[in-house]
Amino acid sequence: MVGVDSSTQSTKALVVDAATGTVVARGQAPHVVTAEGDSDPEQWWQALGEALDQCGPVVREAAAVSVAGQQHGLVTLDADGLPVRNALLWNDTRSAPQRDRLVEELGGAAWWAERTGSVPATSFTATKWAWLREHEPRAAAATRAVRLPHDYLTGRLTGQGVSGGTTDRGDASGSGWWSSASESYDAEILAHIGLDPAALPRVVAAGEPAGTVRSGLPLPEGILVAGGTGDNMAGALGLGLAPGQPVLSLGTSGTVYAVSERRPADGSGVVAGFADAGRHWLPLACTLNCTVAVDRFAALLGREREEVESGGEAVVLPFLDGERTPDLPYASGLLTGLRHDTSGGQVLQAAYDGAVFALLEALDRVLDEDADPAAPILLIGGGARGVAWRETVRRLSGRPVVVPRAQELVALGAAAQAAGLLLGREAAAVAREWDTAQGPAYAAVERDEAALERLSATLRDAGPLLGRP
Repeated sequence: MVGVDSSTQSTKALVVDAATGTVVARGQAPHVVTAEGDSDPEQWWQALGEALDQCGPVVREAAAVSVAGQQHGLVTLDADGLPVRNALLWNDTRSAPQRDRLVEELGGAAWWAERTGSVPATSFTATKWAWLREHEPRAAAATRAVRLPHDYLTGRLTGQGVSGGTTDRGDASGSGWWSSASESYDAEILAHIGLDPAALPRVVAAGEPAGTVRSGLPLPEGILVAGGTGDNMAGALGLGLAPGQPVLSLGTSGTVYAVSERRPADGSGVVAGFADAGRHWLPLACTLNCTVAVDRFAALLGREREEVESGGEAVVLPFLDGERTPDLPYASGLLTGLRHDTSGGQVLQAAYDGAVFALLEALDRVLDEDADPAAPILLIGGGARGVAWRETVRRLSGRPVVVPRAQELVALGAAAQAAGLLLGREAAAVAREWDTAQGPAYAAVERDEAALERLSATLRDAGPLLGRP
């Protein structure tokens, strides 16, 4: 099996043994993101080819392939299937004014949550399309097909034209124009934002192929191409998540999520009510400022990222690029509570606390009411390998933590999806047999209530300083 992870900054490819989950070969190639936050989809395609080439001859033995990609990106294609402009990526916040208007004009937050499962954030694709129509009307007029990043690469693998694209329910549920209530595109929303439904790809069901690999690629011609999915949905597959297991991912962005059997609809906007890549749901909360924001504090302080110190009463809200959770798109970072004896290490620890606090605040909303409150948090992403990140999560959550040994979970989840398609099985069940969630376990410690109270009070009282009215 081949699993692909096309993320914000690179594309990874894994060749995986379907029976054991053993990674046989891997490759990775970078992308360039512009200063404006755009990215050329053609670079993603070139990077995929390079990553597959790095895997060597074993790629020619693959029986199926699946692509997982960064959620929410807006890929606009012309009549020939070529990008009209660079893709607008998930972490681009330029569409905040358009988001505000869309929520207001179409019934408010509760209406959106009930209709689509989510109150749109500035990351959602629908807000980016509204921005494009307003600021680049010629580009919007030239667009004949709209795709999400994983849809674009799947289409390149299969040779689907602008009228034959596919997507899956998981990634579609983060667009803002797919209804979780009806499990279909929402005609009223599409009409309001001026997007022709014919420009959108067909949503394939779980276990249904998107097509087969066309000729002229490093992969064998004619092998099955799974429907693919968004990166968060693929990460859940890669862990083989069962309902109720909490996951905290520490990367460029931070996320908390869990598989649920109940359709979420959070009118507060904290939780995005995504579908998963199967037949369940993936309520998720995401922050923009996670490892990159904390690393920025470390650089400003002239410290290595692990050089934290306990104690002190400094509070950091590290919302350096605006924030998605809490919903503060115009915010900047905030540092308060400094004393003469406050050390640089204590300030750095406070930055960790602020980033983790924002995620844990959303965890209770993500989990179902009957979920086990003492269940271990599965800690994944690049930050999970850091002691300071792990210990901050333990101290502020009061829960045990497990750090899965399996790496590259998004690509591994895509491989599990490909294996499930080939074997006629549920992808998450395949991953569970691979034991991908196993790893070092760390017992619960007493929760730091004093730090949580300082953070809660600062967030509550900061108001105008954080861009709130």
